Parts: sequence; structure tokens; C-alpha cells
Amino acid sequence: MADQDTIQINTLFEIPTLNPGVMKDSSPFVAAPAHQEALGFPGELVDDWQTKAIEKLGELLEKSRALRVYMDGCVKCGACTDKSHYFLGTGDPKNMPVARQDLLRKIYRRYFTFSGKYFPKLVGAEDLTKEVLDDWYSYFHQCSQCRRCSVYCPYGIDTAEISMAAREIMDHIGKGQKYCNEILGKVHQIGNNLGLPEKALIMTLEDLEEDIEDDTGVKVRIPVNEKGADILLVTPSADFFAEPHIDGLIGYAKVFHQAGVSWTVSSYASEAANFAMFIGSQEQMKLLTDRIRKAAEDLGVKRIIFGECGHAWRVAYNFMNTLSGPFDFLDPDYPVPQHICEFTWDLIEKGRLKLDKSANDHMTLTFHDSCNVARGSRMGDKPGGQFEIPRAIIKAVCNNFVDMAADTIHEATFCCGGGGGLLTDDLMEIRTKGASPRMTALQEVVEEQGVTHMAAICAICKTQFAKVMPKYGIGMDRIVSLHQLVSNAIILDGQEGSEVDEETTEEVATV
Repeated sequence: MADQDTIQINTLFEIPTLNPGVMKDSSPFVAAPAHQEALGFPGELVDDWQTKAIEKLGELLEKSRALRVYMDGCVKCGACTDKSHYFLGTGDPKNMPVARQDLLRKIYRRYFTFSGKYFPKLVGAEDLTKEVLDDWYSYFHQCSQCRRCSVYCPYGIDTAEISMAAREIMDHIGKGQKYCNEILGKVHQIGNNLGLPEKALIMTLEDLEEDIEDDTGVKVRIPVNEKGADILLVTPSADFFAEPHIDGLIGYAKVFHQAGVSWTVSSYASEAANFAMFIGSQEQMKLLTDRIRKAAEDLGVKRIIFGECGHAWRVAYNFMNTLSGPFDFLDPDYPVPQHICEFTWDLIEKGRLKLDKSANDHMTLTFHDSCNVARGSRMGDKPGGQFEIPRAIIKAVCNNFVDMAADTIHEATFCCGGGGGLLTDDLMEIRTKGASPRMTALQEVVEEQGVTHMAAICAICKTQFAKVMPKYGIGMDRIVSLHQLVSNAIILDGQEGSEVDEETTEEVATV
């Protein structure tokens, strides 16, 4: 898989040589006035931005006791220092979680603590200057909000919450990020991140239906705006158009078809991803979850199932009921929300899917735990279900599975490097360097255990890996959707040219 022109992979967790300021000038494009104003933010940096920023920080501190604790609680023990993939990949000290936090903490001390107001130099407090703001904009957009550092923090300080707060402050003074804010505007206006209108969505899914029928001989529907369906599928819009995401969507459709359930996609709420979490805005998060609620009510569905997307699942699992609930019009026999992996695994456990594991024998798989699934959610009714259920599905549809190193998976998983609103070409350098720890762990099982492909259940992870894998000498086709594997293995009733023996079926049913 390697190429001489590719990035050299370092020893896993090797502490880099410090390179202060190397990423100082790496920052995303600033949002245009139209992108800002569409979300109710100032179109450009306001004249009294220092005052407004301090006021907003005060407002956030009043809203969130946790944020104030995070500002006061750090003892600089260094436990988080080598836990950040961006620090490991760049060597820039300000990409240490503790140093990035301090960019905001120094301002907090200056304006919200007695010692900082009167003895600023003694406590490391700083005035909010244009230079500080520039550092905020660069380094708080070099945090993917993956929360790995929080796992190792003895005080439980959540760097993601601090990054979200800083970004929310910047939006409110007129210095927002183009990528996230432009996408949020598309969802408000059209219903999905891509700006894909209803007609185009319907035509795309009709083409997929034809592809499935050509491949299997079975007519599998992907319904849109079908009133009275049992299930509303809310999935990332990447599933509608790009590889390997689209193969995962085909897998969902086959599973629903074989289960004999009625389901639909909504053109009004055709996006599971909620980029408002990246900018720390609960108001914007609520507007997007409200769209999902409205779609579910208008279509008269009984349950809501989310497709493969890490941060979409975190927002749905942690915030949707609080922001847009109660969902008392749905069937109380099912969780709100439910993940597609939960749905599929339930069918597999009950022996309701015919599966031919040999259909994936051309691959030896490993699995990437996406950050927001691993550290910000659960699946099923048992702790650790978010780790166990995806792996159980893979083992049910594949003969060859290998986990990566124990200290790079489950709760300790490394970020793909493109999460948290960083999945934009203007941040390609930090994305590539941030992927280094995961690529190192992957390369280890490639060389030692013959792994050929890595599965994931997050649209951002899949997009990021497809982009950066070639830079590490690994083909972009080596990242696959989990439900792509399901799609390969599933045997539909009436499918042409496929058979599965009873022994295989029984084996799968007891995984």
C-alpha cells in the first residue's frame, strides 16, 4: 500500500519535537456576511468586539456551571498533553489541550476573577487583544472536539466545551467560520448540508433503486416523503451521493426491505448532521432538531432511526429530546432516537436476516471508533453498546476481523482528524497531520495482521479518511461503510444468483 512519496508514519504515540507557532497561520476561511447574517450573527467583526466578546463569555458562564468549573479547575498536570492527535501530528504546543484551553482561560481570569483584575501577571491573565483573537480563530479551529483528552483528565475537563464556547463567542462578534456557517444556512433553507433540492434528491434515490434491482433482481424501494410509514430515516446527506457513503445507504435499504418494514426519507429534514454543535450554538442546534420533529409529525411515522454519522448520533442521543421533545407522538415501544446499527443488530440476533459472510472474504476488516459515538453516546441497553454492536455486526457479515491496538480504540479512540467542523480543504494541513495517530495504528494491523480495509459509522470519518489515506500510502477505497458490508452479505428474498446454506444462517444467528 505504501508509496515512496507519501508521509512517513512515526512510532505510535511518539512525542514530537516542540515547534512553537508552526500552525499559527493555519485557519479556516472567515464566514462571509451573508453566511453570518443568515444565522443571526453580525456580518463582520463589530467595532466594539472586545466588549461584546467579554459579555458573551459572561453569558456562557452564567448558562453553564460546567464551563466555569473548566475555567477554574485545571492544575496543568499535563495528563492531556500527549493525548491530542493534533499535537502529536504538529508539535505545536498550542495544540496541547491544556494550552488551547488557556487561550480562553487567560481571558476568563482577566475579566472574571479578583486576582486577574488586580494582579493579572501573577495569575497568567491577559487582556483580550486582536492578537489573542487571532490565536482563538486559528487554534480553536484546530480542535476537532473529539474529547479524547477529557478521558485522561483527572478533573474531567472537557476541551470540546471550551472550543465550542470560544467559537460561539467569535460568531457573536462577527468572526465566524465559513465552512460550518455556510452549511448551516443550507440546512435552514433547503434541508441538507449539500443544498440538494427535493427533486434532485428524489431522482438520485430513484437511480439507486434501479442500481439495486439491476444488481440483485429485487425491487428495493427508497421512499421519499411517504406519509404513514413506520420509520423516518434521518441520515447524513453524504449518503445520497458519495462513495463509500452511498453503499451504506443501499445497505440500510436492503435491511429495511428484508425486515418488511415501511420507511421513508424526508426531503424537508434530509440531513442527520448538525453542524451547530461545532459552533457551540444550542439555538441553532434546536432549529435543526426541530426540522426532524416536524418531518416526523407531518409524515405520521412511529419511530426515528439515524444513519451512520458520529456527531449526528451524539446530537440526537444527547440533545434531541431536550431541545425538541417530548416525542410523545411516536411509538413508546422504541427508543427515541434509534441508531441504524441497533436496528440491524436486533434483526441479526433474532435470525431475521440471511447473510453470506463469504461475500466479504476479499477483505480483512478493522473498525474505527468514531469519537462522538465512542465518547458521547451509547447504543442498546447496556454500557459499551456503542463499541460492541458495530463490531458484532461486522463479525456477523465478515469472516476476517481484527481490532487495532487497545489504546487506540473504544473510549481511547483517536479522531480521524477531520471532525469538529474541520472537514474543509482550507484546513487540509491540520487534517492530514491530525490523522497521523490513527494512520499509525491502522498501518500496524495492515503490516502485522494483513488488514485490507477499515470500516466506520461516521460520514465525516469516511470522508476524511478517503481524502487523507492516499497521503499515507493507503488507497482511498480502503475505507468502507459498515452497512456496505451488510449490503454485500445480505441475501434478499428472491435475489438472483445467491444462495446461503442453513449452517451459515445458524452461525450468523448466534454471533
